[in-house]
Amino acid sequence: MASPPLCRLRQFDTIRLIPSRFADREESVLGALAVNGDHLRDLFDLDNATNERLLGESGGLPAIGVDELVFGVPNFRIVNAAFTYPRPEGSRFNDGDRGAWYCAFELSTAMAEIIFHRKVEYQEIDRFDDSVTYQAMLADFSAEFHDLRGEAAFVDCLDPDSYLASQQLASSLLGAGSMGIIYPSVRRHGGTNLACFRPALVGHLRRGAAYRLTWSGEPQPQVEPLAADD
Repeated sequence: MASPPLCRLRQFDTIRLIPSRFADREESVLGALAVNGDHLRDLFDLDNATNERLLGESGGLPAIGVDELVFGVPNFRIVNAAFTYPRPEGSRFNDGDRGAWYCAFELSTAMAEIIFHRKVEYQEIDRFDDSVTYQAMLADFSAEFHDLRGEAAFVDCLDPDSYLASQQLASSLLGAGSMGIIYPSVRRHGGTNLACFRPALVGHLRRGAAYRLTWSGEPQPQVEPLAADD
């Protein structure tokens, strides 16, 4: 399979939006469920037995080695979770065995991607009635990535309705040692996304702003920036 051209990228403040509950420490989530210390330990044991990130960090996942994951840096669990918790059907540039770090160069692009996927979920149940808080995670990148921008030969990889060609390309590039793929957003014209294949390249991960998305019967939600103490 032909490869897209390489591009030396130096991009700061890329944006990945994740549900705020996943940006919090997992200990606090379990602590709220526990009635006492013994119960909390039981909850941790149960969680650890089925926690894909912890399995990956102990070398228990075949698609990503423990040597690829990151440790001892701020928010390393969030980075590792992106690679060890793929969607079963995969995403545009990863399959169901190994995840990737998806982010956007612009907030409006990151928001468009999130809203699109939520809309698909709500269409399936025919119910646009929900309120979800998202935390922006900012990261910096300085590495060489394959670049699909302006590449007509790879237009199939940007199919809005299919991940077949894009996952095949990603598998080929990953096997050849690629760092990841820069690509034009399918959900927002003029936007740019990055799918990073390597956890160690997600640099200086930190929190940005938080946003509340509220659906009130319509596919397009109201987007509300949240104050730091909300």
